[in-house]
Amino acid sequence: MQQKQVTIKNEAGFHIRPAQLFSEKAGTFQSSIAVKPEGQDADIDAKSILGLMTLGLSKGAVMIISAEGSDEEAAVETLSRLVEEGFGEA
Repeated sequence: MQQKQVTIKNEAGFHIRPAQLFSEKAGTFQSSIAVKPEGQDADIDAKSILGLMTLGLSKGAVMIISAEGSDEEAAVETLSRLVEEGFGEA
């Protein structure tokens, strides 16, 4: 299993567009991918836009991206980079 902690950097936070981009990109990987806001116990399926929308993460929020499967390392790295680059909004 691969994991990485990332911080939401874009001004608008993790709203509909970033959630859509994130879930679409997660869907391109074979691995099971989950997102968990720092300090919470429940993992959210990263391939579920509805699940991601329930997070309501704002700028500065920290989340943990984890993946398990054949392409777990690439999945975590790609999704982390998407978050760190502000979903193309910064």
